[in-house]
Amino acid sequence: MKLSTWHLRTGSVVAAWLVALVVVAAAHEQIPQSPWLLVHLLGLGAATNAILIWSWYFTEAMLKLGRDQGRRTQTARLVGLNAGAVTVVAGVLTDAWPITAAGATVVGVVALWHGVAMAHRLRHALPSRFGPMVRFYAAAGLMLPVGAGLGAAMAWGRLPGDWYSRFIVAHAMLNVLGWIGLTVLGTLVTLWATILRTRIGSGVEDAAKRGLPALVAALAVAVGGALGGLAWLAAAGVAAYTAAVGYVLWPHVDEARRKKPIHFPPLSVLSGAAWLAGSLVALTVGLAVAAARGGPAVWSSAEDALRGVVPALVAGFLAQVLLGALSYLMPVVLGSRPSATQQATKALDTLAVARVTMVNAALLLAVLPTPTRVQQFSWIVVVAGLAVFVLLLVRAWVVARRAGSGPMTPPDRGARVDPYQGRRLGHALAGLGVAVLVAAAGVAVDPAAAGLDSGASAQAAGTPAVSTGETTTVSLHVQGMRFVDADGRTLGAGTPIEVPRGDNLVIELTNTGDQRHDLVLANGARSPRLAVGQSARIEAGVIDGDVDGWCDIAGHRQMGMVLRIDAVGGDGAGEDGAAGDAAESGTGPGGMVHGGMQGHGQSGEESGTAAVPSLPDLLADPGPGFRARDAALAPASDETVHRLTLNVTDEKIEVAPGFTQTLWPYGIDGQAGTVPGPVLRGKVGDTFEITLHNSATMDHSIDFHAGTLAPDRPMRSIAPGESLTYTFTATKSGIWLYHCSTMPMSLHIANGMFGAVIIDPPDLPPVDREYVLVQSEEYLGADGSIADQAKINAENPDLVVFNGYPNQYDHDPLTAKVGERVRIWVLAAGPNDGTTFHVIGGQFDTVWKEGAYLLRPGNSSQGGSQALDLGPAQGGFVELVFPEAGHYPFVDHAMVDAERGAHGIVRVTD
Repeated sequence: MKLSTWHLRTGSVVAAWLVALVVVAAAHEQIPQSPWLLVHLLGLGAATNAILIWSWYFTEAMLKLGRDQGRRTQTARLVGLNAGAVTVVAGVLTDAWPITAAGATVVGVVALWHGVAMAHRLRHALPSRFGPMVRFYAAAGLMLPVGAGLGAAMAWGRLPGDWYSRFIVAHAMLNVLGWIGLTVLGTLVTLWATILRTRIGSGVEDAAKRGLPALVAALAVAVGGALGGLAWLAAAGVAAYTAAVGYVLWPHVDEARRKKPIHFPPLSVLSGAAWLAGSLVALTVGLAVAAARGGPAVWSSAEDALRGVVPALVAGFLAQVLLGALSYLMPVVLGSRPSATQQATKALDTLAVARVTMVNAALLLAVLPTPTRVQQFSWIVVVAGLAVFVLLLVRAWVVARRAGSGPMTPPDRGARVDPYQGRRLGHALAGLGVAVLVAAAGVAVDPAAAGLDSGASAQAAGTPAVSTGETTTVSLHVQGMRFVDADGRTLGAGTPIEVPRGDNLVIELTNTGDQRHDLVLANGARSPRLAVGQSARIEAGVIDGDVDGWCDIAGHRQMGMVLRIDAVGGDGAGEDGAAGDAAESGTGPGGMVHGGMQGHGQSGEESGTAAVPSLPDLLADPGPGFRARDAALAPASDETVHRLTLNVTDEKIEVAPGFTQTLWPYGIDGQAGTVPGPVLRGKVGDTFEITLHNSATMDHSIDFHAGTLAPDRPMRSIAPGESLTYTFTATKSGIWLYHCSTMPMSLHIANGMFGAVIIDPPDLPPVDREYVLVQSEEYLGADGSIADQAKINAENPDLVVFNGYPNQYDHDPLTAKVGERVRIWVLAAGPNDGTTFHVIGGQFDTVWKEGAYLLRPGNSSQGGSQALDLGPAQGGFVELVFPEAGHYPFVDHAMVDAERGAHGIVRVTD
């Protein structure tokens, strides 16, 4: 097979991964796991394929090997890599950990095989000037297997404590800085001068030889710090790696001075190197700040620091270096003659300066704390600018084939070396103009987010805000569910922030709480969601009237996370203006910005009640084919250790006929979440090892009443994407509540985050049938929204239900036979109310409440019981025998609650 044919076929694999990347980027909102996919389609798919292909190509050249040596094994490695990569993607998308682990194993084996083959070739080759550069490839090949293993472990979802955050930091260092970073640095030793068409600079080779051990050592320190839980050591390792990268790249500056980069390949590679340097500095600072703050959230902060630089590393460094290198290399192998190579190169160089300027300017706007719409529009420009490469690559292949199939012609020696000479500045300005216009469009679409609605009260009245030219800066932090200023004052309506009228206000907010928070002002200014330890600077604009502010995360506003900014002095014209009113009415300029939660649909406070159907509609017949949640309870297993994963997601679930809510349910082992969550059952002395994984869009947690342990670590809130392991031993029998303990707890429980753990009393006698009913209240927001926090606070539920759906056992009854002993476990999940459980037409001869029997058969009083009374979070069971066939309703005997849906039927047959 000709070299060009082989490279065309293997290059098409890289192109296929790039096409998949563009498709996912275009449809990311409809594709699950799209952020993960975007990173791995580029890094694991396109970049890793390119590394295997071209590092071997350079090795053959530097060691003066035959072009066909190892081609068969190289093909086998590429087949294995792509099989493994596709398997990893399939495993992650289907949440099938064994598949993910199998794919990661194949990828790791291929990378190790690749690195060992490089080292073997180097050891047995004749001495070569650039042979030592192959050591970069060999060293890189040792990084990916470990990184892939860490990735598989994270996909497992059962990492305890902060291990997930530590693993993801180490995973990124090994894969991005190790596997990709070392390969890029080794390749640039020869490639940078080659694409500039100049000689290799003095000191380049020596810097690379000396820099490689420093790079590897620094990575070892950084990864060791992450895995060892030493954030300061990880920060030191990244700092050392950054210094080593600077040492290796510095001699290349001389090459760029001699031959300025004017074509796409060197411009794109140069841009990628700049983004790498900036990202490394930002990551070093982020890790150092996390280490300095310390505390239990140190690795959560470190993970946030990493996630903050991932877009720059992926789009800025990885994508641009990859496309720049391919823009030079593909014409070399596609062109069967010099004229074909020249035509392909020209095609890939189309509008080089404009493209590079546009992509990098837009990327800068996308990663900086610009308004949300500006970021969104800028990312569209970045993706479009990078995606053009795929189209140009097709065009290059077409023109190369055309030039290679005709009569032999020499390359055009008269072609201008710089076809854009005299026009480069214009092209750069055009690319910059596109980015600026897109940013302006983002501001035009959402001016409030850009702070252009400052002083909303004055503007609402038709009077422009008058600026004094002065700036007032206020520092705030979080304490519990309150905003607190630098003097320790808890802010609220009675304790405002006073700002001289007409001053420009800057708020410096630091999240010192125990979960994510943000700050939204009624004039449209807002912070991003801040993880624990993160800070943000909010440009509130000119304050010419009173402005309200609040945390926009569901329920936090009702919990008291509010503040008020008072404009003092001046003529007072706008003091009671529309800014505060807008916040209350939802009709002001802020209403369009923060009327909903990011990722949750409408927030509880904005959901309103107008769209909630009437009670008769909520209790309507659900129609033919309806199946109630199975209330039958399986016996406790013989296992003494129960291991499982509970996954939290955002799920749109029908809570009444034709009416849905976006709930946050717990689901087990990859299954869809349910309300209530899965019922767990065991015996006294059993151990439960529960891994909680947060796949939702806000912080969540879990609290098992069935265990006794210090809540500090296992019950902490975890951010989206994080996991924790909660281990407890059941020392007491009972039916125990588990629920989310993230504040506001009332909202999280009302929005579906609860379930039951049943620990059998010793010598619990068998019965003929056993059911479990978990009663809860539903405080409905608008259709498709989340629970209404205002209704929760007012203790005014729309529905009261057994097992998550009103009257469901009226339509699909529980069953029993005459003379059978039936045990019914009951748990009052609340969040606000208990229950008085009663079976109409039945009498209980056994009542067991909160760990003790209140009534047993054969008691001396021949007594019975008519109801099991439970407060919120209490549980127990009752037993009864039905004397004759018929339909026996069961209800909460607080009749208003029975009429709200806490009603069902036991159908008894002979």
